[in-house]
Order: sequence, then structure tokens, then C-alpha cells
Amino acid sequence: MRQHRINTLKQGEHYSAKELDSFVSTTDVVLLSSNASQLFSDPEREYKVVHEVEGFFEHSSDDGEKYFRDKRAYVVEKV
Repeated sequence: MRQHRINTLKQGEHYSAKELDSFVSTTDVVLLSSNASQLFSDPEREYKVVHEVEGFFEHSSDDGEKYFRDKRAYVVEKV
């Protein structure tokens, strides 16, 4: 069994919600989930990393501008 603390996510790999929770708590990343707000509700539920991007655009409601965020983001899907 894999340890709960991980340093990186790999596309195509499966991770438990507990592992993902530990990862986002210690790493500056964005996690997007097909499971809405229930991502961390079941620590043993498995998720697959389906996509990874180096950064993304974000719209600022303060000034109406779009800014590129140089921040790794992962899309995970419940399996």
C-alpha cells in the first residue's frame, strides 16, 4: 500500500481521496473534480488523474481582467 504523503500526481494513476487531501495541503496546486464538493467526503474513495495543465486563465471580478496563473492544475475523476 502506498503512503498517504505524495509529492506529485501522474496522469492515468489512481489515488485515494486521503492521498489527494495530503497532496493539496502541502502543494500549491488546483484540483478539479468530477465529484463536485464531495471530493474529500470518503477518504478511501479512488480518483484517477485524467488531465494535467501547467497553468490557467482566471477572470478577476475586481478589475474585469483575465490573468494567467502559472500554477499546476489537475483534473480528477471518481473511479
